[in-house]
Amino acid sequence: MAVYTKINKRDISSINNQFEIEKIIDFNGITKGIENTNYLLKTKKNKFILTIFEKRVLNKEIPFFMRLMEILNGSNINCPKPLKNKNGSYLIKLRNKTACIVSFLNGKDKIKLNSKNCFAVGKMIAKIHQATKNIKISRKNSMGIKELGPLLKSIKFKSKRFSNLQKFLTNNLKDIKKKWPSGLPKGIIHGDLFIDNIFFKKDNLSGVIDFYFAANDYFMYEIAICINALCFDHKNSIFKINKQKINELIKGYESVKKISFKEKKSLNILCRGAAIRYLLTRLYDYSNTTKTALIKIKDPNEYYQKLITHNNLHSYKDYLI
Repeated sequence: MAVYTKINKRDISSINNQFEIEKIIDFNGITKGIENTNYLLKTKKNKFILTIFEKRVLNKEIPFFMRLMEILNGSNINCPKPLKNKNGSYLIKLRNKTACIVSFLNGKDKIKLNSKNCFAVGKMIAKIHQATKNIKISRKNSMGIKELGPLLKSIKFKSKRFSNLQKFLTNNLKDIKKKWPSGLPKGIIHGDLFIDNIFFKKDNLSGVIDFYFAANDYFMYEIAICINALCFDHKNSIFKINKQKINELIKGYESVKKISFKEKKSLNILCRGAAIRYLLTRLYDYSNTTKTALIKIKDPNEYYQKLITHNNLHSYKDYLI
């Protein structure tokens, strides 16, 4: 989440006129995340999240996200529920951009997950995969392996800090594409399960937010994303893989849905693919985000270290204790 588009009281009045909700008495921008503009809206009794879609989200794809959250809510997956306006639509126009309002999810994200939390996340992921395996909506992964080449070419390597990475990234991406698996079980994945998208109450997982990267892809790729996002510990800017957390993540997943031998065999290359995806998006944001945006740019070096780690691992067993 982030704030690229600034709104005022007139915009809030427009929102109140379009939705059957109490009068909004306060609104604040949310600076976490990097993709869309988000505001916390408060009424006397309730809270909501306003999302204004920016950058990589296409207007034609937004109904997919709304329908997905609606389906997950109906399957007892605790996630935000989109609100329909007075015309029966999930979407409105705000500042000439498409926007929506979703319910506020109780709980909060943690600074660091423990092994118990990772088990709960794995279980939740599997439940999402089970809930979506037979639904007919679909979306191509805009951050899939085939889309990373154009993303790499769009990065401006102006910073001296990262100017020497271009050849390294080109060679790694070429190798990852060459070894990318085919024919793995697939369906709708969340696609962006970072620690700030997972909420807890008293150390118990209470829900998942931010489904705007959800797409059809390999289920095992979701696990690879989570290993990168949740199963590294860091101290003094040094990131080290935590195999105990990976163990628990996978145990949690398999308590609901079994992982095939072929999926396990593909784990390393999928982890490399996930690492280079986030390294590229962070490099892009580092070099292309305007100074006026209220946004916390995430350090690309984190995913450089993680990619190096995966390059030094090979088999499924290398990830376990």
